[in-house]
Amino acid sequence: MGDHLARLAAAAADRVGTSRLYFEGAWHTGAELHARAVRVSAGLRALGVGPGDRVVVMMANCPEVGVTYTAVWRAGGVVTPVIFLVSPAELRHAIVDSGAVAVVTTGELLPAIRRATEGLAVKVVVAGATGEPGVADYADLESAGPAEIVDRSPDDLAALLYTGGTTGRSKGVPLSHANLAQGGAASRSVSYVPGLNCGLLALPLAHSYGILVTVGAMHATEPPVTVLMRWFDAARWLELAQEHGVEVTAVVPSMLAMLLGQPLEQYDLGTLRHVYCGAAPLSPALAVEFERRVPSATVLEGYGCTETGGIISTTPPDRRRLGTVGIPVPGVRVRIVGADGRTVPTGTDGEVVVSGPNVMAGYWHDDPDESSAVTDGWLATGDIGRLDPDGYLSIVDRKKDLVIRGGYNIYPRDVEDVLLTHPGVAGAAVVGRPDPRLGEEVVAFVALRADAGVTPEELVTFARERLSPTKYPREVRVIDAIPLTSVGKVDRKWLRAAVHAEAAAATPEAGAGVR
Repeated sequence: MGDHLARLAAAAADRVGTSRLYFEGAWHTGAELHARAVRVSAGLRALGVGPGDRVVVMMANCPEVGVTYTAVWRAGGVVTPVIFLVSPAELRHAIVDSGAVAVVTTGELLPAIRRATEGLAVKVVVAGATGEPGVADYADLESAGPAEIVDRSPDDLAALLYTGGTTGRSKGVPLSHANLAQGGAASRSVSYVPGLNCGLLALPLAHSYGILVTVGAMHATEPPVTVLMRWFDAARWLELAQEHGVEVTAVVPSMLAMLLGQPLEQYDLGTLRHVYCGAAPLSPALAVEFERRVPSATVLEGYGCTETGGIISTTPPDRRRLGTVGIPVPGVRVRIVGADGRTVPTGTDGEVVVSGPNVMAGYWHDDPDESSAVTDGWLATGDIGRLDPDGYLSIVDRKKDLVIRGGYNIYPRDVEDVLLTHPGVAGAAVVGRPDPRLGEEVVAFVALRADAGVTPEELVTFARERLSPTKYPREVRVIDAIPLTSVGKVDRKWLRAAVHAEAAAATPEAGAGVR
């Protein structure tokens, strides 16, 4: 059974076809959604999508996202999810780099899609926008007759997600059917608690965390109820949690921070038991404060990255150890290594390296002449962590320069390149500043050209007009010169130390709590 994901979805529809999805006032059963996916799959094949073809899916959360993922897998294609907040330039890079043959989107995003695909031979499919010139209607795809699943091998590509480091453009992360299916199974085997079946999902389904939750649900053995949000809104989240008696949810730390800014005590959240948190570092104080205000809930932290299908470790519901990201999920091995690549003693800090059936083989378009992130099956995560004697993993810091704002990865060079297009900017460097609500905030240091009459506020506006809402810097600091290391590279360590010191000085005294 090589085509894991398509057959898992089909089996889940048979096994728990009475599962229900609530979205913006309407209910959908698992059987109904699967029947739609079968028809859309046939429509995609009629459109020319074949085995191994990449299909970009760029939508805000809606039932059609899951339908499309399953349809692409049934057709033998490769899902290439893109978060709807990206700029047209970023979207174009994903389309061109992946070699996508089609883009599936919704009507409100069509203007950005048109800009991104200008001059490209790529088909565009739009849900909810009938009569649009030059695009295929999603409803027409659904009118196709059913078609059988296209056989694929376990190692065949199932998804191509875009992430990246602090240098260069975003990289493609290829994940096989086995990577995703086995990662989802391992995650569910640790986190699932029988009887907790009503979940609230506001994570972007285009993010590796959202995909992990989606694939994990394919292993369900009893009919779940899922309440899906188009995007996260703290007040609406609380209304839905109360209305549906939500028992379990998955969030990122910034969502918890936003919820704490709401009058939680005015809502009946007594059914909420487990709050799974990942995608960014979680402050223990944030978890403690949420649990104080919602006594029925327990916050359970996990850890993963795109290169591992979103999962490396998670916290068993009955064995939480606050301040850790839990234990490795079944099948995944974790080592902590020093600069020499050798395993360090228990309790010692070092780089986290992982291996397992969910780990990618290597980046898309990897240069064979360059060192790879994966060596002999072991992925170097770039994160610094430690293992305790019981195998619980703690993440200490990030080795990479990546900034994670509200659970979204932000690559400094993307921001720097935009700032450097301003005629008054001579140099730019971007780092993350600790932020109690979002985890990190983007701070840009710029050196101006002589006699440049530009203010920091004008540079923020300049960047905001050219970058996605999650990415542009909220703060620009003008300095005389960008600090460099002895080999001429930007000294980000110095810049980070400066903003971290300021953040520490501004932190309320211990015991003040989270506000």
